[in-house]
Amino acid sequence: MALRTPDDYLASLTDGRELYYKGRRVDDLLADPELRVAVEHAAIDYRVAEDPAYRDLAVMTDPDSGEEYSRYYHVPRSAEDLLERSRLIETCTSLGGTMVTLIKEIGSDGLFALLRVCEGEALERATAFWQHCRDNDLAVAVAQTDVKGDRSKAPHQQDDPDVYVHIVDQNADGIVVRGAKCHTSISTNADYVIVFPTRAMGEADADYAVAFAVPTNAPGLKMYISSYSAGDRNEFEFPLSSKHKMLETLTVFDDVFVPWSHVFMAREPEKAGQLALTFVEYHRFTAVSYKLPLVDLLVGAAGEIAQMNGVIKAGHIRDKLTHLIMYAETVRALTEMAASRARIDDRGIAYPDPMTTNMAKYTFATNYHQALELVQDCSGGLLVTGPGGDDWASDEVRPVLEKYYAAAAPANDRLRMLHLISDLTARDFGGYHAVLAVHAEGSVEAEKLQTFRSYDPRPAMGYARRLAGLD
Repeated sequence: MALRTPDDYLASLTDGRELYYKGRRVDDLLADPELRVAVEHAAIDYRVAEDPAYRDLAVMTDPDSGEEYSRYYHVPRSAEDLLERSRLIETCTSLGGTMVTLIKEIGSDGLFALLRVCEGEALERATAFWQHCRDNDLAVAVAQTDVKGDRSKAPHQQDDPDVYVHIVDQNADGIVVRGAKCHTSISTNADYVIVFPTRAMGEADADYAVAFAVPTNAPGLKMYISSYSAGDRNEFEFPLSSKHKMLETLTVFDDVFVPWSHVFMAREPEKAGQLALTFVEYHRFTAVSYKLPLVDLLVGAAGEIAQMNGVIKAGHIRDKLTHLIMYAETVRALTEMAASRARIDDRGIAYPDPMTTNMAKYTFATNYHQALELVQDCSGGLLVTGPGGDDWASDEVRPVLEKYYAAAAPANDRLRMLHLISDLTARDFGGYHAVLAVHAEGSVEAEKLQTFRSYDPRPAMGYARRLAGLD
């Protein structure tokens, strides 16, 4: 058991994995400047373990062996365990400029789900794989969302059977899988990918009811990296996206062999929905935890630019700031409550309260775009008409900008704050956040459905009946 250093992590990524970016094969992930930004960002999950300011939060000690391991891989047993996990996720995302690192967060979400749902030999395999990830301090992605094809049809009804990942062969050594997953975050720079079913399934979909893990350099595994947010970025104009990025892939399984030791579900449609939902219970809690730095930044940036513009005392500005504060603090309170209301399953594993977790995610998602409007209103039109990095670097142009863009703060401070807000709300980094708010970790409709399903109406309805004299 050993904690990896950031350099250990980076060195592990040159292993022959099959990557494609902008229509070309990528032979060396670290050699491409645009892709390396994302890798360096992800390494935050390893740097916090070496930083004395965060080490106590990021690292735990095994009471039996005395060996250290990442808190991310600590199986939660209590509400306090979930709160500490949330704080670690928030801390790493804060260090990442509001962009979650995710290379240990999502994988451990998946591992906890396996430990709760698997039974018998599958549980033994899941436990061994969890120990392997913990003891070797691995980076682990999760591929859950199939490309789905015609969504009005079940997996077995599709014209192309490969639009859902499925088993095409099996023998005494393992299974062979084919198909594709999309929206797979950080798979390019992970050590393993865990694959989960995307939905509940019937008997006719048995071949698609599969869960397994493979190393990211497995033969036949191909990852096509989204080019969204590509391009060179200077730090003055892009203070966030020049340093923080997460890669997403179309993840194709082209007859990938998986040994039985890494197969956790094979042709068990009755368990597919349960495993998918159990993973989501953890991953939505991870989601609202990593949104906390983002909502805090919306409050802080709006307040700072209002101060710099000289409008902080205006009644309508204070009203907007109040709305932003209430939004941020409501998401935070619900996130902490989801951990405080932790439930413990019959195996002694804690999980966040599903109803409160979904309420937190729903509150964040349905109010996010209004929050962007409030921040932009406090900022002004310079978010999109202001000068860029080349202008600021020009000895001839900069004095003009310093003269005419000064307000209640010097032009340097004001323009840098405006570029921070523009990067966050008006450019492709902001667009990425805005789409994540709606679609990542499940849709708004899914959150509403889970909130309704998780609520027990019997106490409230019984109370109403008693007051009405019916019982």
